[in-house]
Amino acid sequence: MNLPIDAALVRCLVAAQFPQWAHLPISPVAVSGWDNRTFHLGAEMTVRLPSAVHYAAQVEKEQRWLPQLAPHLPLPIPQPLALGEPACNYPWRWSIYRWLAGEPATLGNVADLDAFAVALAEFLVALQQIDASDGPPAGVQNFHRGGALAVYDAETRRALRDLTGQIDTAAALAVWETALASRWQAAPVWVHGDVAASNLLVNDGRLCAVIDFGSCGVGDPACDLVIAWTFLTDASRNAFRAALPLDAATWARGRGWALWKALILLAGRVQSSAIEAARAQRTLDAVLADHCKA
Repeated sequence: MNLPIDAALVRCLVAAQFPQWAHLPISPVAVSGWDNRTFHLGAEMTVRLPSAVHYAAQVEKEQRWLPQLAPHLPLPIPQPLALGEPACNYPWRWSIYRWLAGEPATLGNVADLDAFAVALAEFLVALQQIDASDGPPAGVQNFHRGGALAVYDAETRRALRDLTGQIDTAAALAVWETALASRWQAAPVWVHGDVAASNLLVNDGRLCAVIDFGSCGVGDPACDLVIAWTFLTDASRNAFRAALPLDAATWARGRGWALWKALILLAGRVQSSAIEAARAQRTLDAVLADHCKA
């Protein structure tokens, strides 16, 4: 989309559709996502706008489901306050949410990584226990989070070929084929779909909120385990695993999800910075080491 998603656009949208808030200051949040652009609206609200057409469906999904999920969860999640319509040459629906205080998790601002891991596991357990019978199934709309890893088989094998001589492709292939060897056998459960450090807010050193449910859906919870290798360390990964009642096959599929993302970043299938590539290498190393212990 050529139209810049900036404070001027947000000001136009809010003034046109929610004049009661038109007087409030608007500014970009310190850390915005890739799928959406987020702006402060005064001190107590945020405006969130999809950045491309394939993220637009997330708006109505969050508007519908977040209010139903929130009462069952032990931590705050985004609370939709209003639904905006296309206007000001912006082509998609958009949302206004209540502001959630906190900073994205980093190894520097988490006081106790083991306690953080347990709190996150407890959140995921609660999420998985919510009735999922009418929830949105995995598919293209949420990048297959909760679905079968086989969707990414060709892409993963292509990345492995491209990385020949740069990584231990035999070990990585063993992780991948182990992940593909099983499927979730129980009823579908709710998944967040993007449990990344940037979507986990920290206050006073502790996990205080979980944000960005744009990839949520119902299906296999393995995709929500990726944080174990992208952010947690050996001890906290063990604490996370101990607090989640999931079998070894589900953890193997979780390693598969983490491996897929690391490989496509390292192979350049997604434009990645040097920092992202370094993170992907660390994730790959953690996955391979954990697979050897399994």
